[in-house]
Amino acid sequence: MTQHVPLSSPRERRKVVAASVIGTTIEWYDFFIYAFAANLVLAKLFFEPAGESMMQILSLLTIGLSFLFRPLGAFLAGHFGDKLGRQPMLVITLLLMGIATVGIGLLPTYGAIGASAPVILILLRILQGLSAGGEWGGAVLMSVEHAPGGKRGLYGIFPQLGVPFGMLLASAILALMRVVAPGEAFEEWGWRAPFLFSVVLIVVGFVIRKTVDESPVFSEIKETRQQESAPIVQVFKLHLPLVVLSALLFAGNNAVGYMLTGGYVQGLASRPEADGGLGYDPVQVQLAVLTAAVVWAVFTFLSGPLSDRYGRKPIMNIGWIVQALGVIPLFQFVVNGGVSGVLLGSSLLAVGLGLTYGPAAVWFAETFPASVRYSGISISYALGGVIGGAFAPTIAQILLQSFGTTWAIVVYLLIMTAFGLLASVLLRDRSNIPLDLDFERSGQWKSWTPSRVEA
Repeated sequence: MTQHVPLSSPRERRKVVAASVIGTTIEWYDFFIYAFAANLVLAKLFFEPAGESMMQILSLLTIGLSFLFRPLGAFLAGHFGDKLGRQPMLVITLLLMGIATVGIGLLPTYGAIGASAPVILILLRILQGLSAGGEWGGAVLMSVEHAPGGKRGLYGIFPQLGVPFGMLLASAILALMRVVAPGEAFEEWGWRAPFLFSVVLIVVGFVIRKTVDESPVFSEIKETRQQESAPIVQVFKLHLPLVVLSALLFAGNNAVGYMLTGGYVQGLASRPEADGGLGYDPVQVQLAVLTAAVVWAVFTFLSGPLSDRYGRKPIMNIGWIVQALGVIPLFQFVVNGGVSGVLLGSSLLAVGLGLTYGPAAVWFAETFPASVRYSGISISYALGGVIGGAFAPTIAQILLQSFGTTWAIVVYLLIMTAFGLLASVLLRDRSNIPLDLDFERSGQWKSWTPSRVEA
C-alpha cells in the first residue's frame, strides 16, 4: 500500500538527515559529558560531605535522577509535537539541553557555595532530563516520516547514530582535557571545558534545525485539522500494551548501554584504587571507549538497511543474543585485561548494542498511528529509559559493593536483555506500514500485514 502524503525532495531529505544526526549528537554529547563527569570528579566536588562510601553513589544517582523527569518531558513534547509539529519541539529541546549543560560548566562547587551547589546541580540535571525526554521522538519522526518507501530503517538509524557519535565526541573531548589539564588541574577546572564547549555545538545545531521543513505526515494532519485534542490520553486509552512492550524493548538496550554511555565502565576502570576503581590511565580508558563508540556506530548503521530487507523483529532478535554474548565477558575483560581489556570488552558489547538500538527508531514509529505517534514513541522511550537506564550505573555500583563481584552486575544485565528479547518477540512487526493519517482513518491500521518493500 502506498503512502498518501507527498514525498520529500532528495534535498530536503538530506537536510533532515543532517539535522537528525547533528542535533541528536549534540544532545547526547551534553548528556554523556555529565555521565562521565559524575563517574570521575563530581562526587568529590559536590557530594564529598556525604562520606567516602556514599558520595560516589549520590553522584551516580544524579545520572538516574534526570531519567525520572524524562516522562514529563516526553508528555510535554509529545503533546505539543502532535498538536504543533515535530520541528518546533526539536529546536526547543536542543536549547533546553544546551542551557542546562553550560550551567553545569559554570556551577561553583560545594567548597565554594555549600549545599546550594548540589541542589542547583540537581535542578540542572532535571532540565537535561526534560529535554532528553522530548528530543528523541521528534528526531525519529522527522527522519522516518521523510523517508522514501522501503528505506525507513535506513533513515531511522540517523537519529540513533547520535548516541555513539555523542559518546565518541564526549570521550574525545574528555581525553583531550585529561592531556591539557592532567591530575589536579582536571579536577580544578579541566572538567568544566567540555560543558562550556557545548555553546558552540548548540549554535550549530540550532541553525541547522531551524532550516528543516516540517514532517510531511504532520503537515497533512495540520492541513486537515485532525490533531488530537489530548494525544497523551488517547495513547494510554487505546495503545497501552504497545507502550509497555515498546518501553521494555528500549529498556533492554538501555540498561546494558548505560554501562558505557552512563560512564560506569570508564569510572570503574580509571578511578584510583583508593576510590574503589582499577587505577587505569584515564586518557587510555577514554580512547578505548571512543573505539567502542565507533563499533557501536558501525553496527547501528548496518542494522537499519538490514531491517529494511529482513524486517525489524528478526534483526532485533539476533541483536539481543549478540548483546547477551557481549555482556557475559565484559567485566572479566575490564577487571583482568587492563586498558586492552576495556577496549575489547566494550567493543564486543557495542556490537550487540548497535543491533538492538538501530532498528528501534523505525519500529517505534511504525508501532503507533499518525495522530498520536509523537506522544506514543516519546512516552515509550522515556519509560524505557526509566526502567532500563535511569539507575543502571547506580544499581551496578550497589551490586558490586554488596556482593563484591562483577558477576552480580552481569546477572542484572542479562535479566534486562531477556526483557528486551521478550518484548521483541511479543511486539508486532509493522514493517513498511503506511504512516499517513488517511491510512489510520481507513480502519486498516490494526490489521496490517507487513511486507519488506513498499509498493
